[in-house]
Amino acid sequence: PPAPGSPPPFAVVTKDAKRTDGLLPVWTKDDKVWLEIPTALLNQPLMFSANISHGLGERRLHGSTMGPSWLVSFVRMGQNNVQLQALNTAYVADGKAQRVALGESFSRSLLAATPVASAPHLESKALLVDASFLLNDIAQYGRALEGAYRLPYANDRSNSQILKALATPEQTSVRVQQHFYIPRIPLPPLTPIPVPLPPPPQTLPDARSALVGVVYNFVKLPATAMATREADGRLGHFFDTVVDFTSDVPLRMEKHFINRWRLEKKDPTAPLSEPVKPVVFWMDKNIPTAYRDSVKAGILEWNKAFERAGFKNALEAKQQPDDAEWDTLDGVHASVRWYFGLDSGSAVGPSHTDPRTGEILDADIRIGDDWARYVRGVAVEQVGMSGEERLAQLSQQWHGGAAAGSGAKRTHEFCNFAQEALSELQFARASLEAQGLLAPDSPEAEALVQAVIKEVVMHEVGHTLGLKHNFKASTVYTQAQLRDPAFVEANGIGSSVMDYNAYNLPLPGEPRSGLFNRSVGPYDIWAIEYAYKPLEPKAERAELERIASRSTEPLLVFADDMDAGGFGNFEGFDPKANRFDLGSEPLEFFERRLKLTQALWKRAETWPGSASEGTLRQRNMLAAGFGQLRNAAALTSKYVGGMNAVREVPGTPAAAGRKAAFVPVPAEQQRRALQFLAKGLFSADSFRLPPSLLANVLPDYVDFTRREPISITGAVLRVQTTALDRLMAAGTAQRVLDASQYVSAADGKASLLTLNEVYSTLQGAVWSELAKGGEIEPLRRNLQREHLRRVQALLLRAPPCFSLMP
Repeated sequence: PPAPGSPPPFAVVTKDAKRTDGLLPVWTKDDKVWLEIPTALLNQPLMFSANISHGLGERRLHGSTMGPSWLVSFVRMGQNNVQLQALNTAYVADGKAQRVALGESFSRSLLAATPVASAPHLESKALLVDASFLLNDIAQYGRALEGAYRLPYANDRSNSQILKALATPEQTSVRVQQHFYIPRIPLPPLTPIPVPLPPPPQTLPDARSALVGVVYNFVKLPATAMATREADGRLGHFFDTVVDFTSDVPLRMEKHFINRWRLEKKDPTAPLSEPVKPVVFWMDKNIPTAYRDSVKAGILEWNKAFERAGFKNALEAKQQPDDAEWDTLDGVHASVRWYFGLDSGSAVGPSHTDPRTGEILDADIRIGDDWARYVRGVAVEQVGMSGEERLAQLSQQWHGGAAAGSGAKRTHEFCNFAQEALSELQFARASLEAQGLLAPDSPEAEALVQAVIKEVVMHEVGHTLGLKHNFKASTVYTQAQLRDPAFVEANGIGSSVMDYNAYNLPLPGEPRSGLFNRSVGPYDIWAIEYAYKPLEPKAERAELERIASRSTEPLLVFADDMDAGGFGNFEGFDPKANRFDLGSEPLEFFERRLKLTQALWKRAETWPGSASEGTLRQRNMLAAGFGQLRNAAALTSKYVGGMNAVREVPGTPAAAGRKAAFVPVPAEQQRRALQFLAKGLFSADSFRLPPSLLANVLPDYVDFTRREPISITGAVLRVQTTALDRLMAAGTAQRVLDASQYVSAADGKASLLTLNEVYSTLQGAVWSELAKGGEIEPLRRNLQREHLRRVQALLLRAPPCFSLMP
């Protein structure tokens, strides 16, 4: 018998229990689950991840979501306790003494702790722990719930349970169902507050209780660490960063290791060889059968890029059997999954990496059902909203209460092909439909659905291969080339599938060309070559420089998310680094979109309603057009005070031959953008809609909660204030003032756009009626009121305190 206070013998606790061998062997008996920790794994690094299998279906709280990951170790504390500690991998050093100092300088984190369930195994000395420590909220889903709803949901262990545990030599995976609850939903305040609180969950039968599925994975790390490859700013790769204290000589201590899968040739001497172990993407059994071929095609399209890197059939696509017991959200099956939600308009391509080397160990792509549904037609209720606001309204319509807004951001959620992308898709469908080029239930619509899904999968697979966005890839071809069907068939509409490309829509009367990219582009092939081409260590630096030095080629231009702007206070300044533009001159593209919007609205005037749909398609046409104009307002304003940026590394031949890395946008282009805004988006004539249309666009009185008539004045104001905000922003003014510092007299310094010209042009466009007199219509009065508010704010706000120190 054990000594008093000591745990019972291993054999006694596991009597009549079933053992499943694996990385961490699993013991099960009735509703009890234990994990066996071999002594060889104590104090050894493991990959540990937490993925969300079941969510709430709104506010980004979706199932099929890849969650956070850590490098962890099981550490025995005393005789009777085990801790799961997250290792601190961000700081490294080569010297033995330095590694000791690192351990003393930077702390680990405790993720979970549990007492041992038994005495060590008599022979193997393995430890046994109750797996219920995984019922703690290690994934911090409670925080995500609170972030989405501002309600303090608590993790209820007593009503949580372990559903299944699977073990293989490579991993041990435990699926749990966790209960989160709040005793009562607080009443809303009696008086409005400055920042309204989000409403409680709308998708739950009872908003006080949510059952969330989490898949916890312990994964064996490779026996030999993969060789690292450092990032180069001329291309866009995701990377892991370590701070290296080995030497105090380098100016920068940070090292950035690009994220990539481990690929090795079967025949290292062959120019083109199959890999020893290909990257296999499993198509989850939850993908609708109608779309599986398109998903598979999107995965395999990347094999064209890997051939440049020397690999044949580097990627494989396999279908998960319907009767499979394993979950694609485990730690060793890269996957593509499907999901539904009220705001499921997103596709995301995250991955988990070994933070010490950048090696990608797992990836789980999720595709929202709306990518198919929007092509076939979704009517929106409120005209003029942004993409996020429109999907918020859909949530209200379907569930009778307010919803929307973004929930907590997931770890490594690098791409969110979300609401604005669906807004672009919605406009494309409505425009084609209005021109008679697409019918909702036609074979053409079905082909478009399949092509869109393939394109989305290509984009997200690119992320899981380590590639960032490239928001300049859409600017490599002219509008003339994009209008040529033969050219687009051969080259696509841009140089990369990693851009947020607008659809290549024809104006009425123009020939129809390809709508989007059907394969990977030149930039994608180049970026894959840099990341995956096998190189001898001695020749690696020179060969990588040779590859990266091609960055000045026109088809290989690159700009990432930060360049495009929209992160915190960083607004972006290069008018060719955008989301959802197309063509070598974005301004020309936006002018085309204004014409397309006006043509769409013209068609809405004569569109016949039906008993089954009412007038929802006309409402959809109006909303889609206003969404486009808001995008045009934001991005056209970028020209004013804009700077064209060139990515190059100092000291290279390409950099030596370049005149400047930052060049102000030519003054004539800035003036053209100002005139587009002044005569186009600030003009009431651009928004003339016949009263007969507005008076007869009815809501669906069964489904829709909003019953009031359409407010065109409010929709127009949203477009115009988007442009006002950018044109009158402090950053725009500062760049206009600073432009003269970047240009010499010989380069046209005298012709630069001045801040006086910007403000006078803006004021003249907004207040043009003052010179003529007479009544001012409401559309113009709203614009003038908003302009006056911004002028007042600029004049009356307190001056900032400046410091000479950076």
